[in-house]
Amino acid sequence: MSTNVNLLGKGFKYLAILVFLFIASPIALTMSFKALKKFENTANESLSYIILPIAGILVIFTIYFAFKTFKILLKAIFNK
Repeated sequence: MSTNVNLLGKGFKYLAILVFLFIASPIALTMSFKALKKFENTANESLSYIILPIAGILVIFTIYFAFKTFKILLKAIFNK
């Protein structure tokens, strides 16, 4: 049982991206909800309604990407 170094490097790159997504997606979601509250009954309210689904999709993608990243890391460490 040896470690696949190339796949492990790819997994660490994905892990770095994942850390960024773990920080960026909740911030985007929080900003969109705060924009909904702040821009109530103004012209910028439509902008906050556009940002909200994008932030929700980003959160769902982050969860998917986390599973994908850890699957790659496990495959790199415990290959046959």
